[in-house]
Amino acid sequence: MLQVNLQLLRGAFALDASFAAPTPGVTALFGRSGCGKTTVVNLIAGLIQGRGQVSLDGECWLDTARGVHVSAERRRIGYVFQEARLFPHYSVRGNLLYGAGRAPRAGQFDDVVGLLGLENLLQRRPGALSGGERQRVALGRALLSAPRLLLLDEPLASLDQSRREEVLPFLERLRDHFSIPMIFVSHQFDEVLRLATHLVLMDQGRVLASGDVGSVSLDPALRGIVGHEAVGAVVDGKVLRTDAVSGLAEVAISGGLIRVPTQTLVEDQPVRLQLLARDIILAIQEPSGLSVRNQLRGTVMNLSEDQGGTLVEVDAGGTRVLSRVTTAAARELALRPGLPIWMLVKAVSVSRHAFRGPQTPAPRADLAPPVA
Repeated sequence: MLQVNLQLLRGAFALDASFAAPTPGVTALFGRSGCGKTTVVNLIAGLIQGRGQVSLDGECWLDTARGVHVSAERRRIGYVFQEARLFPHYSVRGNLLYGAGRAPRAGQFDDVVGLLGLENLLQRRPGALSGGERQRVALGRALLSAPRLLLLDEPLASLDQSRREEVLPFLERLRDHFSIPMIFVSHQFDEVLRLATHLVLMDQGRVLASGDVGSVSLDPALRGIVGHEAVGAVVDGKVLRTDAVSGLAEVAISGGLIRVPTQTLVEDQPVRLQLLARDIILAIQEPSGLSVRNQLRGTVMNLSEDQGGTLVEVDAGGTRVLSRVTTAAARELALRPGLPIWMLVKAVSVSRHAFRGPQTPAPRADLAPPVA
């Protein structure tokens, strides 16, 4: 468990942030630029000083009330910044070996190079690399330092869309293959959807919400940050079967099945779905004769005003889903808590990401050594 309770006052900016996140896993600090995300990770790393407490898996790094302040170098943290910050006079191999203290343990170097796809880049200098390649080298250098915690401060922010898509799969590999806890800072919700196992929502130096991504996706505090069009539910499921003829995969979620385009999905694969409120159609009678592939039955739980319309929260057998309808539609359908309802979801409108998550067995000792 990572436990954080931090306070800092700098000019007009006041930070007062507390959260606890399970380990291993990827904890995303999410919020608008300037909300205090980078300040939090710098305090966790020990790069700046504030008040409060920080501990990882029972080891206390900071407790100002008891006079505990473990130095940054003794916290064994790997830090990846927005810019790669590589040594320009070193080759890729030299930059990686610097992270490993120049003498990596047997197999460690090759494992990391293979994981990040750096085999063909080892002799190049940073100036001959693309932005995405430089960030992959920076990730490798941090990983080879055998960290207890990885801090990733918007590592994709300086990259264009194509380079972001190049690096994201490698971040997913880090999450899925190693039991190294990670803090991932971002203000792009699509990155959070692909990577995070836990979400901390921040605004103006405060934590507004903290929890698994699915529960925080329903929190009203998120709506003002992600924007009107991105409001929706995040649901975890598992691919039951794929059909090459129809081009659809059946995904089991709590309360039913959802069909989505197969693309790269395979059977038995865990998957994360985003169901946007704007794409969910409601019906008070069982629909028939429609092209819509998904019909889920549920019960209205709550209604709230939203951008001149009505946001309806529905419980579909344990899965909470949001639907945005006009105020007129809500009135004509007589929507109210407890009303049985059908939800219609077009298969092509469902955003989906393979999501295995961190593995529970202990990682290899040469990649994440135990605490001394």
